[in-house]
Amino acid sequence: MKRKIRAGIIGGAGYTGGELIRLLINHPDVQIAYIHSTSNAGKKIGQVHKDLAAETDMKFTGDIKYNIDVLFLCVSHGDSLKFLESNKVPKEVKVISLGQDFRLKKNKRIKGRNFVYGLPEINRKKIARSDNVANPGCFATSIELGLLPLAKMGGLRDVYTTGITGSTGAGQSLSETSHFSWRENNVQAYKTLTHQHLDEIHETLQSVTTEKVKSDINFVPWRGDFTRGIFITSQVKCDEELPELYDKYKKFFKGHPFVKVVEEPIFLKQVVNTNYCFINLEKVGSNLVIHSVVDNLLKGASGQAVQNMNIMFGLDETAGLKLKANYF
Repeated sequence: MKRKIRAGIIGGAGYTGGELIRLLINHPDVQIAYIHSTSNAGKKIGQVHKDLAAETDMKFTGDIKYNIDVLFLCVSHGDSLKFLESNKVPKEVKVISLGQDFRLKKNKRIKGRNFVYGLPEINRKKIARSDNVANPGCFATSIELGLLPLAKMGGLRDVYTTGITGSTGAGQSLSETSHFSWRENNVQAYKTLTHQHLDEIHETLQSVTTEKVKSDINFVPWRGDFTRGIFITSQVKCDEELPELYDKYKKFFKGHPFVKVVEEPIFLKQVVNTNYCFINLEKVGSNLVIHSVVDNLLKGASGQAVQNMNIMFGLDETAGLKLKANYF
């Protein structure tokens, strides 16, 4: 009988940790060895993640163990770096960080570990050879997937992007703008033109072309009055005709199971609770509009982390990720 991959989770009490547990409990090739949470040690998983109450009797632990094959770091930004600096994780244990600590090239090395940017649609071969992966950000994933084919064509000019995200994108800790009474029937722009994913996006777009990407990504994110999902709309000048663009987009993502380029209008409910990204193109005159949608907790976080794990261990890329959208 084939031995299952033993996985450890650090930071299992948050939204991304909960989604990761949900995916790995049902993964055919994985056994969860432990789920770490300092503040919830001793509690049953279902006491914190109510949706998992009938799925597992496991408890959170305050102990860190290394008799595992892969370690997921589902901690706050900056804490993955602190964790690896203060803990002696054996070199043979693969590490997948869901924070932003190692996404940029200047930050990819720590204590002998060299992190690969974990966007499978451009780095699948590198991920397969790597023991350390930096999972992309949620906004970065949805914007990059919409713009990468255009960047590879050398046709990327200044981009004007808006994106609306659900309340789970702000994390599980309560803040004024994550309360129901604030979110309900409400929309707000935030971090206008200064979002922390911008450097990550620029670096990723540059990686698929030999030309210098000089375009600015003028990004305005919005807080939406729903819980999950990201809808991105990017506008850019483009001389190519729409049928040619569709051909090139479909060719770029050929063989990548979780990106669907479709010619009909797209919407959030197509991807919520799945690891898919749907992309749709529109053209009026020389203005190209690129729409892309993802679930911020799955393709934007934990689902992509599992996808990366599958690639790292030579598994079917879609294993444990064959999920149905919450359409109704």
